[in-house]
Amino acid sequence: MGPPGAGKGTQAQFIASHLSVPKISTGDIFRANVSGGTELGRQAKQYMDRGDLVPDEITIAMVRDRLSEDDARHGFLLDGFPRNVPQAQTLKKMLDAEWGAKLDLVLELVVDEDEVVRRLSGRRTCSQCGKIWHVDWDDKKDDICDECGGRLFQRDDDREDVVRHRLEVYQEQTAPLVSFYADEGILVGIDATGPVEEVTERALEAIRRFRG
Repeated sequence: MGPPGAGKGTQAQFIASHLSVPKISTGDIFRANVSGGTELGRQAKQYMDRGDLVPDEITIAMVRDRLSEDDARHGFLLDGFPRNVPQAQTLKKMLDAEWGAKLDLVLELVVDEDEVVRRLSGRRTCSQCGKIWHVDWDDKKDDICDECGGRLFQRDDDREDVVRHRLEVYQEQTAPLVSFYADEGILVGIDATGPVEEVTERALEAIRRFRG
C-alpha cells in the first residue's frame, strides 16, 4: 500500500516475480470481468462508466473469484486491495473462513506528498503510442514523443490540483489501513524514493527481515 504515485504497481510486479506468486490487481480484475462480460463485470461497469468507485461488495466478490484460481493456491500479492478498513476486515474473515489463510505481510511504500505531486504532475503521455515521459527525468524540451513522433499531453488526473485531491482521498479512505495493519503486527514500511531498482531491493530486504 501507499499513496498515488508511490510506485505500487511497478514494485508489485517485481516483488511478485521474485517470490513466484501472482500479482493480483483490482484494476486487472475489473478489466478482465468487464471484457469477459461476467455478471460482476456488468455490475461494475455501470459504476466505472460514471466515474464512481465500484461498491465494496462487488469488488470483494471479484477478489474472491480471483483468489480461488489455481495459481493463487501457494500465495499471492495484492495490489490495490484492500483500499479501506471495511474491505480489510472482510478480507481477513474471508481468507480465514474459506482457505484457512491470512496475510503474511503488508508493505507500505512511504513517499513524501510533494514528491508524489512532482512524480505525477510531471508525467506526459504520448497521444499515439501511449508511452509515458517525465518532464524532469527524461529531459524533455518539447512535446514530441522520441519513440514515435506523437504529441505528448498531460492527462487530466495528472494535473497538480487533481493529484492533490487524490492524495486527500487517500488520506481519508486508505491511510487508516496503516494503523489497522500495524495493530495486526504485519505492517512494514520502506522508503519508496529513489531509483526503481533500489526501492525493489529495499522491499525484498524488508520481506526477508520480516520472514526471519
